[in-house]
Amino acid sequence: MTATALWDYGRGTGVVALVLLTVSVFLGIATRSGKPAPWLPRFAVAAVHRNVSLVATVFLGLHVGLLLFDPYAQLRLFDIVFPFVGNYRPFWQGLGTVALDLLIALVATSLVRHRIGERTWRAVHWAAYALWPTALVHALGNGTDSGAAWFLSLAVICVAAVLGALGWRVATVPSRQKAHV
Repeated sequence: MTATALWDYGRGTGVVALVLLTVSVFLGIATRSGKPAPWLPRFAVAAVHRNVSLVATVFLGLHVGLLLFDPYAQLRLFDIVFPFVGNYRPFWQGLGTVALDLLIALVATSLVRHRIGERTWRAVHWAAYALWPTALVHALGNGTDSGAAWFLSLAVICVAAVLGALGWRVATVPSRQKAHV
């Protein structure tokens, strides 16, 4: 393994996590539209959403774990718990910590969903709408590839996917429910 392997894998898993979080948010919006998606029945979209969310969580865990052990990143355990105190670009790194903390809250409440009730779970689950843009801005501000054309193109695709899903959801909500969206 080369000296930069942890750094390279850490960056790569961060990009994969961002793409998977985008797919998760996209599918989450699609399942809440009240109308089945044209490509899959609603229950299948929900199952794929759940599985993609789990895989995104794994990749985010790998991203953080790899960078925690990478000597170049100099990420401390303290930095992944408390936002905005990191040594390297503390604001941008702090956004990553906030996104991680939000994801932990989503995972924890999903694991105990049957105990906390649907209403509480749904209220916490709204944090996903803060998690995704926070993770995206973290990647744009802290990522070493953030200025690369391929990454900027990927970021634009991620934003277009989420905005497209939001547009589709708003357009498909029956008129009697539009006041509640």
